[in-house]
Amino acid sequence: MAALYRLTGDEKHAPAALSTLDVLWVLYDRILRVDPARPDDPDRDRFLLSKGHGPAAYYAVLATKGFFPADWLDDLAGPGSRLGHHPDRNLVPGVEISAGSLGHGLGLGVGTALGLRAQGRTAPHVYVLVGDAELDEGSNHEAIAYAGATGLASLTAIVIDNRSATHGWPGGIAARFAVNGWTTAEVDGRDHDDIARGLLTRSPDRPHVVVARVEPKFS
Repeated sequence: MAALYRLTGDEKHAPAALSTLDVLWVLYDRILRVDPARPDDPDRDRFLLSKGHGPAAYYAVLATKGFFPADWLDDLAGPGSRLGHHPDRNLVPGVEISAGSLGHGLGLGVGTALGLRAQGRTAPHVYVLVGDAELDEGSNHEAIAYAGATGLASLTAIVIDNRSATHGWPGGIAARFAVNGWTTAEVDGRDHDDIARGLLTRSPDRPHVVVARVEPKFS
C-alpha cells in the first residue's frame, strides 16, 4: 500500500504497525460496512483498534479509503498533526475509540455491542483488533467471559499473534476464547483470502475470534 510509505517518525513501533497491516486492509476492503462520506452513520459497523500503539498502518488504510487526506500522513505525530502515536477519535475521522493503555479495547467492544443491542440496532457488527500480548491484561478475561456468557454474536475479536505474549494459554489463544463460548478461526495473518474466510465464518448466536498469525516480533 503506497500510503504506508509516506509515514515516518514512528520507527520504534514499526513492527506493531506492520503486524496489523494485512488484517486492517481486509477489514476495510472486504468486510466493514463503513462509508467515509458518512462516518457517523448509526448503522455502520464499528471497528475498535485496541492495539493502538504504532498506528501507522491504521492511518494508511483510513487515508487510502478516503477518511482523511493522504497528505496528513506526511506529518505523523508532528507538532500540528492530528495523527498521534495513539489514535484520537476527536481528531481523526473514522476512528471509533481513542487508544491508550493496552487491554481496554475488548471491554469497550463488549460495551459497544451491548449498547447497540439495547438500542435495537441489529445490523451493525463490532470488530476489535487486539495484540496477543494484550491478552496478558486481566481486563480481557472479564470481557471474553462476559461476551461468551451473553451470546454476544455481534462481536468479533481479531488477535494479532506475533508471539510477544508472556503468559500464554493451554491449547493456544483460540482455546482461551473457545472455553468461554466463542467460535474461533485461526488464519495466516498475511493471506488476505484466509483472513477474509476467518472473519466471515462467525456464528449467528455466539461471539467470534480470529487469531491471525504473523511473523514473530522478536526473531
